[in-house]
Amino acid sequence: MLKSFEFGNPRAQHVLIQLVDDHDLDWNRDLSPWPALPVFGKVPFGNGAKETLQEVLTFTADPAKKYYLGGYSLAGLFALWAACESAVFRGIAASPSVWFPAFCDYLKEKTFQSPCVYLSLGDKEKKTRNPVMASVEDRIRDVFDLFQGRNLTCTLEWNKGNHFQDNDIRTAKAFAWVL
Repeated sequence: MLKSFEFGNPRAQHVLIQLVDDHDLDWNRDLSPWPALPVFGKVPFGNGAKETLQEVLTFTADPAKKYYLGGYSLAGLFALWAACESAVFRGIAASPSVWFPAFCDYLKEKTFQSPCVYLSLGDKEKKTRNPVMASVEDRIRDVFDLFQGRNLTCTLEWNKGNHFQDNDIRTAKAFAWVL
């Protein structure tokens, strides 16, 4: 069960939903749309994204509000996936793990149901010895090109640093852009 923390005006028209890991998520299982072998370490990826999305959707019941979903890393991948599975999100704010096996092929086959998406990546993220992770720059460009070709309102922003640098600032910039 996801823990919910609400900040700001409860009557606000715009609602930002961000998944973060405070030990209430099994990151590799709960945010992965399908099983995949480990890319680093020994923990494989699960297929718990459907259940997680069902929980997230319980926070989107008010039709008078506009909902925006965002995330960083695997939570960013989840946000992109969720926008293919549900039309409730008005914008997606993501610095996603698009290196995830077969994810770009999935996006090509599905309809992206959010009209607006912000993508970002660190300019050093591709500099890793792990060949799967090193593909992230090529994959993010593929995703951006795909979204542009579908005439979505989208941007791709390059940030200084690696994957672990300024994730809070990157996420805040992403939500500001989609709003």
